[in-house]
Amino acid sequence: MGRDQAWHEAREYSDEQLQQARKILDEVIEGRDVLEAIRGNPLPSGGYVGKPIIVQVYRQLIERGEIEEDTSLLSRIRMKPGRTLSGVTTVTVLTKPYPCPGACIFCPTEPRVPKSYLPDEPGAMRAVHHAFEPFDQTMARIEALDAIGHPTDKIELLVLGGTWSAYTADYQEWFLQRCLDVMNGFDAKSLQEAQTANATARHRNVGLVVETRPDMIDRTEIARLRTLGVTKVQMGSQSQDDRILTLNKRGHSVEATRKAMGLLRAAGFKTVLHWMPNLLGATLESDAKDFARLWDDPGLRPDEIKIYPCQLLENTELCQLWKQGEYSPYTTEELVALIAEIKPLIPRYCRVNRIVRDIPSDNVVAGNKRTSLRQDIQRELKRRGERCQCIRCREVRGHRIDTDRVDIQDQIYTAGGAAEHFLSIVTSNDRLAGYLRLSLPSPSSPDTGLSELRNCALVRELHIYGQSLEVGESAKGAAQHTGLGMELMQRAETIAREAGYRNLAVISALGTRSYYQKMDYALAGTYMLKAVK
Repeated sequence: MGRDQAWHEAREYSDEQLQQARKILDEVIEGRDVLEAIRGNPLPSGGYVGKPIIVQVYRQLIERGEIEEDTSLLSRIRMKPGRTLSGVTTVTVLTKPYPCPGACIFCPTEPRVPKSYLPDEPGAMRAVHHAFEPFDQTMARIEALDAIGHPTDKIELLVLGGTWSAYTADYQEWFLQRCLDVMNGFDAKSLQEAQTANATARHRNVGLVVETRPDMIDRTEIARLRTLGVTKVQMGSQSQDDRILTLNKRGHSVEATRKAMGLLRAAGFKTVLHWMPNLLGATLESDAKDFARLWDDPGLRPDEIKIYPCQLLENTELCQLWKQGEYSPYTTEELVALIAEIKPLIPRYCRVNRIVRDIPSDNVVAGNKRTSLRQDIQRELKRRGERCQCIRCREVRGHRIDTDRVDIQDQIYTAGGAAEHFLSIVTSNDRLAGYLRLSLPSPSSPDTGLSELRNCALVRELHIYGQSLEVGESAKGAAQHTGLGMELMQRAETIAREAGYRNLAVISALGTRSYYQKMDYALAGTYMLKAVK
């Protein structure tokens, strides 16, 4: 039995559960809310039917020809629909514990997990359970998402853990190959074989994300990341103040962050920076000024950001300083007020991925222990009559759109020596249905050493929002698979041509290369390339 077949085999449920799930599904088809239908049909033996059983019955009825596939119905019965409303399905895996080149005073050191992680964090717990085996972690996440009704044909692989660039080359290749082996459905003999196979696999890799340090990015590392198939890089900048970085023993300078960001941008990568308010030596006032530097400094200006307020944890040097009276954590109220003040400053081209680490509160010694800061801040912004215009706050998500009544907006800004065009598809009520990041390098842009990028404009990201749909599938009112992506690409080609570039290069993931081939792009090195002049 193949892996894909095994994933869709019926799980063992009792006849009573299956019969009740069928009854609930019939009521949902008639228009009843799924939770109301579940509560209205308790099991005679006690308890209630869960959504995974309803999803399984839905699939069984399709296989038997009793009902037709209905994406809107599936969206109503799947669990946690928000997981794939960004347009792709994210699978997170962790690397094994490994020495970190940093000595940050705020990072915990737990031998069972990678540096800066705790063994009872949800992601770390899953990794520990699977002994950090990449194959098992990937398989378990895809199985879990499939069981609750989410499409798994387009997977963004998010590799977290220690500093990726510090791991040995053979471990990196083995780790990624084993993740791809799960997606491909067979065990490849090499990473290259697994990468080639993934272009047509059932579970295609549409994005590969790793996290590293700014001081580990150079031309050699850029080339290696591309060979591995990486398309997005997360880095902990933490602060834009060298004094604060030194106090917290971060081990790199602000200039190192600028250089890394410039190289990554020039090579077409999407960039994510981590920012940490409440570090040793910072104040509420200095943090507000520090955050503004992310956007005022053209050497920074990330595509995405994670706001990670410094959390006081046992087994850290910072905790010892707190006990000595040399450090004071912000209260929850102070953090909410600070972030509510700065969040509206975030440009429309940036996405805020997180606002707090998912660390169980009993690990926090003092200061904020709430993990729901995003909701707290949204309420505070509403109270103030303000709104954030970042990508996440404007995503169309589950809302229906009329693709004939959208506008393409072009926001132009300078970053890392390049002219950046943020082409966005916006609805009449300012919802974001999709976007494209086009980078036009200049003579002052860093030299990546990648010959295939000479005289090239770069598409660093193309993203269409809304509920993730299977390849070739469409849904009424959905943004995906309606030609919006092709329209953005055509606009990017026109801009590049008029700016004098001969070629347009796309930092395509393994599983999206066939999409660009349909638009006459061809593989050149690790990029998809097309002559536009």
